[in-house]
Amino acid sequence: MSFTTYAELQTAIAGYLARSDLTTEITDFIRLAETRLRRDLRIRQMLTSATLTCTPAVATVAIPSGFLQVSDFVVSGNPVQPLSYESPALFSRNSRTMDAGKPKTYTVLASTFVLAPIPDSAITLTLIYSAAPDFLSVTNTSNTFLTVCPDLLLYASLLEAEPYLMNDARINTWGTMFDRALNGLTTSDEQGQYSGVPLTIRAT
Repeated sequence: MSFTTYAELQTAIAGYLARSDLTTEITDFIRLAETRLRRDLRIRQMLTSATLTCTPAVATVAIPSGFLQVSDFVVSGNPVQPLSYESPALFSRNSRTMDAGKPKTYTVLASTFVLAPIPDSAITLTLIYSAAPDFLSVTNTSNTFLTVCPDLLLYASLLEAEPYLMNDARINTWGTMFDRALNGLTTSDEQGQYSGVPLTIRAT
C-alpha cells in the first residue's frame, strides 16, 4: 500500500489495523507518532538555518519556532566566532554574564537563548538547528516525516494505536519495526553525510 499524503496515511493505518471505525482516533495516533519522531529523530532533512539579531544591552534572543536542537551557533562576521554552550547552572556562575561585549557563551532557558557577555550592539548570530516539521493536517498534507521516512511514521502510528485498542500482543511487533526503521534511517543519514569524507582536525 502506497501513501504520500495525510489522507492516504490514515487509510493505510486503518488497513493495517483492520478497522474502519477509528477516523478520529487515527488522527490522534498520527499526532502522537509525529511527537515521538520530533523527540527521537535527527536527520539532515530536518536541518535549517536562521539569522538572529541581538538587541543592544539585552541578554536574550528568541528561539525560532520549531526549534529542536542546535547544530551550530556562531557570531557572524570575519572571522566567525563560535558560541560555546553552558548548562543553565554553569552559565549562572559565569563571571561574564553581566559584562557587555561580543557574546562568547550561551544557554537555553525556556524559549530564549541567553548570551554572555550581554551584546553591546546589534550583533548578528547564525544558528543552524534541527527543526520540527509542521504537524500533518487537512491543510498540511505532507511533511518531512511523511516524505523521507513514511515507514517510520506508519510504524510509530501503529505503535500508538495498539494500547488504545488494548492489543498488547502487537505492541512489541510495531515497536521492533519502529526501532529497526529508526536505526536504519539514522545509519543511512550518517553515511550520507560522512561516508567517503576523511575526518580532519582543524585548529580554531
